[in-house]
Amino acid sequence: MLKELCLLNGTSGREAAVRDYVINQIKDYCEFSVDSLGSVIAYKKGEFEPEKKIMLCAHIDEVGFIINYITDDGYLKICPVGGIDPRVVIGRRVSVNGRLGVIGSKAVHLLSSDEKKKAPSFDKLYVDIGAESREEAEKYAALGDTVYFESEYLEFGNGYIKSKALDDRLGCYLLFELIKSDLKYSAYFCFNVQEEVGLRGAACTAYSVKPDISIVLEATTAADLDGVSGADRCCVLGEGPVISFMDRRTIYDKSLYNAAMECAKANGIKAQTKTRIAGGNDAGAIQTSGKGSRVLAISLPCRYIHSGASVVKKNDIEETKKFLKAFMDCIL
Repeated sequence: MLKELCLLNGTSGREAAVRDYVINQIKDYCEFSVDSLGSVIAYKKGEFEPEKKIMLCAHIDEVGFIINYITDDGYLKICPVGGIDPRVVIGRRVSVNGRLGVIGSKAVHLLSSDEKKKAPSFDKLYVDIGAESREEAEKYAALGDTVYFESEYLEFGNGYIKSKALDDRLGCYLLFELIKSDLKYSAYFCFNVQEEVGLRGAACTAYSVKPDISIVLEATTAADLDGVSGADRCCVLGEGPVISFMDRRTIYDKSLYNAAMECAKANGIKAQTKTRIAGGNDAGAIQTSGKGSRVLAISLPCRYIHSGASVVKKNDIEETKKFLKAFMDCIL
């Protein structure tokens, strides 16, 4: 299921294929609706109705590119959709309406000394789809069309997974697991659109649901790499879900944070926190929507995030599944 989710294409504002997959997975297990922006809002009845309304969410969009110009020579100029470092895209295979392309730039042999010292900006990059003219390129692509990383889903090494879109199809997968299980407490589940371009879908779903408590399931930056030490490692693959106390958009509810850490310890489940104040997620919009909501983020550590080759570890997924089940039973 995770492989199928990751291989679907769905940048911000173009999430239809992912949304259809979500609906097909949950339709027999809960009530659901689709809001005007395209997010899916589901309600799963549990054994008890909680006094406090709880919402769990993940976003269904991924980072990618959009075509903003076609040159006379048939190259496609692109802008990023979401936060993408141009250094991770040069030479990458991409797909444009099902057609293979390659992201190119000026060859290293032709770069000036100053150009070699810095990463190129996106206006210096292009997609080569093998067209020889604008007219030929326009047979396959148009302005406003989306360009996606062309990336295989691979399991490698000692339990690692490499794919595009692990941020945040991992969260969607975890929501599926909860929706298909027997819940102690009834809960809302939101599959939000347009997180990568400003948390837009979450602002709308939170306004509709009006949750008292919100849990955001995400992927977050891991920097457990050679030469990186101390707080700069941020979080580590293999040490379980990441429970954050703060990021650049949100200060998380302290009582929820403490309860999450205590729950993990009491149940013998690995858990860690994030040692850098960085990034952000849908909690930033949910926390201040309507009457406000207490928020907590539970994330999977992910190397090389926002690229075509993100990496996570399978045992972190399993630990997070165990943690969510235990936490849902004790949170209220």
